[in-house]
Amino acid sequence: MQLGLAIPLALAVLAGVLGSHLAVPGAIEVLALGLLVVLAGRHVRLAMALVVAALVAVQLLMVRGGELAPGLTRQDLRLEGRLVSVARDERLARLTLEVTECRPLAETLPDCRGLARVRLSFFDAPAMVPGEHWRLTVRLRPPAGFANPGTFDYRGWLWREGIQANGYVRRDPPPRRLATAPFSLRRLALGHLDEQQLAARHRRWLAALTLGVSERLGPEDWDLLNATGTTHLMVISGLHVGLVAAFALWLARGVARLVTPGAWRLTVWPWWMAGTAAVGYAGLAGLEPPALRAMLMTLVGLWVASGRHSPGPWQAWWLALALVLLADPLSAWRPGLWLSFVAVALLILVWQGRARPRGVSGWLRALVRSQLLLAPLMAAAVLLAFDRLAPAAPLVNLVAVPLVSSLLVPLGLLGWLTAWLPPLSALCWALFGLLVDGLVFLLDQAARWLPLWLPEPSRVVPLGLALGLAALLWALPGLIPRLRLVGTALLLLVPLGLSSSSPVTAEGLLRVRVHDVGQGQLVELRTAGYRALYDTGPRFGSGFMPLATLWPPGQRFDDVLISHADQDHVGGLPALREQHRVARFLAPPGEALEVPAESCTAGREWRRDGVTFRILWPPAESGELSSNDRSCVLLASAGEHHLLITGDVGRDAERRFLAELPPGVTLQVAGHHGSATSSGMLLVRRLAPRHVVFSAARDNPFGHPTGRVVRRFREAGSCLWSTARDGAVTFWLGEAARRGVRSERPAAWRHGGVGAGCLALESPH
Repeated sequence: MQLGLAIPLALAVLAGVLGSHLAVPGAIEVLALGLLVVLAGRHVRLAMALVVAALVAVQLLMVRGGELAPGLTRQDLRLEGRLVSVARDERLARLTLEVTECRPLAETLPDCRGLARVRLSFFDAPAMVPGEHWRLTVRLRPPAGFANPGTFDYRGWLWREGIQANGYVRRDPPPRRLATAPFSLRRLALGHLDEQQLAARHRRWLAALTLGVSERLGPEDWDLLNATGTTHLMVISGLHVGLVAAFALWLARGVARLVTPGAWRLTVWPWWMAGTAAVGYAGLAGLEPPALRAMLMTLVGLWVASGRHSPGPWQAWWLALALVLLADPLSAWRPGLWLSFVAVALLILVWQGRARPRGVSGWLRALVRSQLLLAPLMAAAVLLAFDRLAPAAPLVNLVAVPLVSSLLVPLGLLGWLTAWLPPLSALCWALFGLLVDGLVFLLDQAARWLPLWLPEPSRVVPLGLALGLAALLWALPGLIPRLRLVGTALLLLVPLGLSSSSPVTAEGLLRVRVHDVGQGQLVELRTAGYRALYDTGPRFGSGFMPLATLWPPGQRFDDVLISHADQDHVGGLPALREQHRVARFLAPPGEALEVPAESCTAGREWRRDGVTFRILWPPAESGELSSNDRSCVLLASAGEHHLLITGDVGRDAERRFLAELPPGVTLQVAGHHGSATSSGMLLVRRLAPRHVVFSAARDNPFGHPTGRVVRRFREAGSCLWSTARDGAVTFWLGEAARRGVRSERPAAWRHGGVGAGCLALESPH
């Protein structure tokens, strides 16, 4: 394969993406100097590659550099901009706004003109339509998300979407519509669809499959698609755009054959019409990143298929990759990009050099073979990207892909094309609905027969690599069948033979994980055969509960201790009750909970796997205490290592159980999230904890942890951690503990600090 221009172009773009990610001070100057040297040497191609890399890197650096300045957090800002999307969930509207003007209301605040795109929450919002221009008063914070092991990376998703800040809209001063939305064929189509007498599911699937409005799908739709590995069918992909282009090409070439029967194969305009149809359909679907990627890949595919001065398949692959990344550099962080290009690469490998199938049976065998070869590779890619595996996907896709591509999408599009003939359109969509019901039934049965598998984290990478290598074994030409079979068996035996990695295996070892749940508290305790939670985290005004994102459904907990009934401690209880199994709840006397609970009172003690758990507070008679001072106080001891969790008790309550405490503890979860009402001087001096964790939200309005408490622990020599900065923090206690502390947002500055390799945390307030 000749090098050509496509591969250097793609490598230059990828270098720009990587360069922006690894950019260091002075990189721009070094790049400019290198460009001058290359130009002086008259290396034109290398100079062009450097320019392309620089352009891509600058685009990405501008997105990162435009993120909200920390000094503007929770300050009143006035934004003007265009609504990109509006999603409603009962009283809550979620807005994506392209910012055209940003101005702090206070003159002393930093400038925010670099802000380009924000995500906003708006309760009881007025009627808002994408495309409208609005003036809004908002409070923002830099893009962030919870950081917990094996959970969705919300911060990464914000980055991939180009979101530079998120926050909420204030009602005073009231929002003002500056301009109405311009004409939109897509919005007109959705309005027409809402007027049709269709079942709710048929309407949702029609909007998603033909217009790319996948946000109309409900949680039950996505759960079914995830469980069967068919989510790719609901994204406007190369399949959808390619079908539209192929239909336009077939129609145009038919017309050309009638007009110029002797030279219809040589006419060029049908190919241009197919390309125009692809661009038009992607534009109708909103030209979102998946549709843009599908459009560019389809255009390059049409060029290759035309045979008119076109590149070879691999050159076209590199060219399409370069064009997609040039048009949207942020797509380099979207798993869908690499899933698409990996699938196309395998198809090129499978089909290159093989004879063209003949007849209907030949094409059917070829399509089945391609799908079976794609299945393990796509399963590997999904497993590595999303930590899940749908065992039913290979068989389901054998039916679902042809059904969607050959019947559902054509019927849906034909219904739009005949919208001016309502009876014919209604017939097309009625048939579409029947097929959707049949497909949903098939997917539901497949999900019941072969349910979604969430492998243990230790098995994800080995199993993903084994599936990918097995797919290559069957795709590479020239290998004998025996070698393919033996190689596949050996590859799959490696990850399946790995022993199950229990979080804690040794007797007397306790793993403590303080989860990142925002302004709230949730601590997970595990021994070899015991699992408990201390508190369940918060529930926000929107109804969102961080606990629902931490584990897949079906977990079992031996004990759940509720410190007290404040929403930041008990808010996740509904998600815990609905999704998981709990053997026993413990709560202070007098706390009203939604579940029956045993009393959590001083003197209660139990032992599991060599680890002792003891309740130090509250006393049995605690009616005169406030809700905070009735909090359960837990002391867990693994040999000479101790853990103390005090809930929200105040300094007066701390003094009353001080005599029950050992003279030093390994780990303390700071009381009341680091509030000045807790962690009194007497407690801190007696315990002198080696590690202290503040479970608090980033940029919280309460000032947690307070500077007074931070200084108090620093003077005691404690190493300080905060879920706001470090994400979830995991500790291992016990004589057999060989691991150090692990945080989900590791900070390089901790390793260069003083005192046990840990620089003390400063209060952000």
